[in-house]
Amino acid sequence: MFSTGQLIFAILFVIAFVVAMVFVYRKDKRMHDKNYKGVGWVLFFFVIFIIFLFIIKYFLNN
Repeated sequence: MFSTGQLIFAILFVIAFVVAMVFVYRKDKRMHDKNYKGVGWVLFFFVIFIIFLFIIKYFLNN
C-alpha cells in the first residue's frame, strides 16, 4: 500500500512530532499548572455526565 520511503518518512515524522510535543509540554508545564488548576475535575465530571447519558439511553430503550 505504501512505499518503503513513505513508511520511513511517516515513522520519522511521528517520532519527531512526539519529541517536539514532549519538549513543548515540559517547557510550558509550570504555566499550565498555574493557569489550569482544577481542570482534572472538569474532565472527571464530563466523563461522568457522558456515562449518565448512556445509562439514560439504555433504560429508555428497554
